[in-house]
Amino acid sequence: METQFRYVTPVQPQAATGRVAQVYAQLAEDFGMARMAVFLTLSPAPDVLAATWAMLRESLLAGNASRTAKEVVALGVSMANRCPFCVAAHTTLLHATGDHRLAETIAAGGTPDDPEHAAMLAWATSRRGGVEIGPEHIGTALAFHFINRMASALLTENLLPANLQNSRLVRSVGGRVMARTVRRRLTPGASLPLVADLPARPEPAWGAGTAAGAAYAALRAAGAAGGELLGDAARAAVADAVAAWDGEHPPMGGAWLDAALSGVPSEERAGARLALLAALAPYRVTDADVAAWRGSRPDEDLVRLCAFGATSAMERMETFITGSALTGDRS
Repeated sequence: METQFRYVTPVQPQAATGRVAQVYAQLAEDFGMARMAVFLTLSPAPDVLAATWAMLRESLLAGNASRTAKEVVALGVSMANRCPFCVAAHTTLLHATGDHRLAETIAAGGTPDDPEHAAMLAWATSRRGGVEIGPEHIGTALAFHFINRMASALLTENLLPANLQNSRLVRSVGGRVMARTVRRRLTPGASLPLVADLPARPEPAWGAGTAAGAAYAALRAAGAAGGELLGDAARAAVADAVAAWDGEHPPMGGAWLDAALSGVPSEERAGARLALLAALAPYRVTDADVAAWRGSRPDEDLVRLCAFGATSAMERMETFITGSALTGDRS
């Protein structure tokens, strides 16, 4: 039976309890879908699931900024991160905003006709342009730097069976089906009770006092906690490699990984390798990489370790993103 899930058996909605059930219920209400593969694959780690959902909701779905502009950012970041699953999903969601030409122009690698959308896309894909943005745009970009990595590491590329997401007609029809939900304006902050009892890092300067900033603080803490699965040397090697990263895709081959992990004891190297791949090249995670570290560890641990890598990269991207845009309250 074909499945989107590479390594994790998700908690099914009918079996969900507690925090997972609460996230699924809000996801169905606010996103309009009871089952979303990205969130299902995070479900073995309820805190990571809740914080990721909060980050997505409070940045992309809620607030006053144009949903179309934010979908341009989500799609642009997903393209830059080489995440076919998320590219297909957000091309469809851009169709749902009503701008079908814009969705297919970007999907085909073109430049939007609207100057603001073109500037947003350039900023999202290459951090160029000094475009004026607000907390929701920054939050959306950072949310997808995290989500893309989790999707690439833990899911197949297929949003729909038989690669139907590659059909322009299917994307257009899917967008029309979701149009009513996507075009609703959601009140900020409704997801924050789901993470209120979880540890949080300080709110970022770009989002201080906003729901997006509070969600980011929760996601940083939930993701960072996965580093506890590594030994001190492995954790330090991952942190050092990400801190030195220039934001570009690593070269092909494994020389860059070997160099980054050269000082890590052999017994810690498999975990460090998997976390670093999740951070810098998640689309290169293989069955062998997972098996070399995992052993009898549960799904929860795999989600947490990948989240540690994804969070490390997200925090590094924050330094690039906030330095390449003019912040403001544009809506």
